[in-house]
Amino acid sequence: MAKLTKEEFLSALKEMNIKEVMALVEGLKEEFGIDPTAVVATAAAAPAEAVEEKTSFNVTLKSDGGKKLEVIKVVKDLLGLGLMDAKKLVESAPALLKENVNKEEAEQIKAKLVEIGAEVVVE
Repeated sequence: MAKLTKEEFLSALKEMNIKEVMALVEGLKEEFGIDPTAVVATAAAAPAEAVEEKTSFNVTLKSDGGKKLEVIKVVKDLLGLGLMDAKKLVESAPALLKENVNKEEAEQIKAKLVEIGAEVVVE
């Protein structure tokens, strides 16, 4: 019997109806003692457990987008900084603006800065 390549096997599998596929699965169980459906179920369950929803975010200013003055004003107001501190922060971009904030606050900060042309990342 000639050896099938992976592509040939997949092509043949695509042409099978559900009864033929079930017979193939049964044949694999009998011949090799494996259950291909168990492998798929285990592989699919593992990533679901590892996914954890993030609850705190960091907001980083990547660039002022050429609108330095406007960005400084918004950063000053958003963070409650003095004018010089806001200027230093914006000029040191990429700079962490706020860390460990909830998603809603992070998105609000990003939206205000993006609206005036700044490049902001929420991580």
